Amino acid sequence: MKRHCFLSLLLSGLLISLVSCGGKKETNTDDGKGGPDKSGGSKGSIGMTCMDLNNPFFRLIADVMEKEASKAGYKLIALNGDTNPVLQNTQMRDFVAQECKAIFLHPTDSSAVADGIKHAFDAGVPVFTFDMEMESAEVRKMVAAHIGSDNFQGGQLAGESMMKLTGGKGEIGIIDLPTANSCVKRVDGFMDYLKKNGSELKIVSTLNGNGKVDVGNKVAEEMIVAHPDIVAIFAINDPCGLGAYRAIQKLELTDQITVIGFDGSPKGKKGVLDKKLYDTPQQFPRKMAIETVANFLKHQKGDEFEASVFLPCKHYLHEDAAKDKNLDGWGE
Repeated sequence: MKRHCFLSLLLSGLLISLVSCGGKKETNTDDGKGGPDKSGGSKGSIGMTCMDLNNPFFRLIADVMEKEASKAGYKLIALNGDTNPVLQNTQMRDFVAQECKAIFLHPTDSSAVADGIKHAFDAGVPVFTFDMEMESAEVRKMVAAHIGSDNFQGGQLAGESMMKLTGGKGEIGIIDLPTANSCVKRVDGFMDYLKKNGSELKIVSTLNGNGKVDVGNKVAEEMIVAHPDIVAIFAINDPCGLGAYRAIQKLELTDQITVIGFDGSPKGKKGVLDKKLYDTPQQFPRKMAIETVANFLKHQKGDEFEASVFLPCKHYLHEDAAKDKNLDGWGE
């Protein structure tokens, strides 16, 4: 009997020792519904998906969103839509299944990802689009808020530069991205400026650069070989613009053909400084990211916010690059 009592006391003592020496007990800070538990842990997750997370424009946006969300107590899950609307629809469904508090979306296609938005809307998960709006007015009503660049106005800046460098005459080409509403608006703004300002420019070729350096390079070479009298190219982003310059350099036509990009990315700005690009109308992705998170936080609190905001673009010419002390960064 005494032996039994002794063993019980010994085991009890060991258990107390293990609990007291083991440090604090690990706690799951998520309540399983995306909300904070009593210990004041994470408020939940936000899903983010964009056209191409390898593009420095979207990489910066993701990084800034992650920082801003973290400051407010949320975890950002950033995924690459890989220019695939089927994949992006699946990603949005997964975000809903994971009970994310919201979805930040840059549509890979301004029409084809509507199913993902409708699914999130029906599930009560707010969607905030950035950079590119959805095409359908009905689908836009399901979006909590949008913030992006004024792409039409940015395209007009590109048209203004095109008129200035060509004198409004000659053959030109356009490298576009027809599945992206934002890029369509850039081309529309570009064309609008030419039309309203007495342009005699002849657009002899418009090809899809898919927003990427290698594709921009390929289609620019095809364009120039087919139309050897081209004097300038407008590319809907800096990767395509710099890809086009590579083709021009390869064909030894840098004295004949000038390129206008779009974005004001660090590489684009450096391209302007090195006179590879004549202009790269500047976007402000950092502000875009900050304002998207801010709108989400206002939504969570029930505060009012603008449902649609378009940030004006700015010219970025050689004289701007020459005095820019932040060539390696984006515009603030």
